[in-house]
Amino acid sequence: MSTTHTRGILTAAAAIVLAASAISITAAAQAADNPTGAGNHGDRNTALADAFNGVDRNTNWQQTSKLKLNFPTYHTEGIAYSQDHIFLSAVQIIEPTVKFPTPQNGFDRTPGKGVGHLFVMDKSGALQKDIVLGEGDMYHPGGIDFDGTNVWIPVAQYRPDSSAIIYRVDASTLDVHKQFEVKDHFGGIVMDKQTGHLVGNTWGSRRFAEWDLQGKQLSTWQNPNYFIDYQDCQYVANSRMLCSGITNLPQTPAAGGTGATYELGGMAMIDLKSRSVIRDVPFQQWSTAGHVATRNPFKMTADGGHLTMTVAPDNGEEGNGTEILTYEATVTPAK
Repeated sequence: MSTTHTRGILTAAAAIVLAASAISITAAAQAADNPTGAGNHGDRNTALADAFNGVDRNTNWQQTSKLKLNFPTYHTEGIAYSQDHIFLSAVQIIEPTVKFPTPQNGFDRTPGKGVGHLFVMDKSGALQKDIVLGEGDMYHPGGIDFDGTNVWIPVAQYRPDSSAIIYRVDASTLDVHKQFEVKDHFGGIVMDKQTGHLVGNTWGSRRFAEWDLQGKQLSTWQNPNYFIDYQDCQYVANSRMLCSGITNLPQTPAAGGTGATYELGGMAMIDLKSRSVIRDVPFQQWSTAGHVATRNPFKMTADGGHLTMTVAPDNGEEGNGTEILTYEATVTPAK
């Protein structure tokens, strides 16, 4: 083999090594710039959005399982699933809030006292860790979202027009990171994987806000829908969010009057680009304690046209205690 040919081979080999090194460095830099794992690469599965567009009032939901949780769960708020864990947020009330006769210092009620919990379970529902979240008057965890790497949790004061802390919990290590604080009660959050931004909803889901990961508010808008108040949401591909919730409606005098409210439950899919409700449907199935199933914690998955929904509407001291209920339905996905 000639010296010239040998040099050519060595030069080509060196070029390949340098190119590989450049790719590795670029990938590492991208990972460093995006520690949450959010981005377009994980945003191509539209099965859930397509299937939910086939849900209507007549969809035949069947309850297929109950998983009773055998530890104190207090007032449940949000649920999320990683590969190894079930995450459940809840608030433990020590001193209830009390409404003022007239607003004081911009608040309509006292702050109360409580403890915020993020329960970490294995897939059988056994408690593995109780992560206490919150500071001072901010003790109320809300709806939560798992972005594939982290669980996002807002912990707010238990009153409107107040304040909240946005937490990020590594789903593998369970390390807790205080991401930023915001000036309002935010009771739910999702990570938009297309933008890498966070979207939260305020008390009663009357307003939405969008932030970057440093907490800079990028936009805010009013909820155009008054059907239900969203309690727990999840991200859906192509900048959408799927939420469930409840509205307490007064009864007629013959049915008990305003002291006997009717729980109207439902689900809604929201387009985060147009900020409009794409589809909303009622859900009227009930828990052991008599709550509508979409009262608080909620998550849904899809396998083609087969939908699986998990909810945990009952508090720890109600009925049979907190049970994770599974409902399933088969629909015709939207084309």
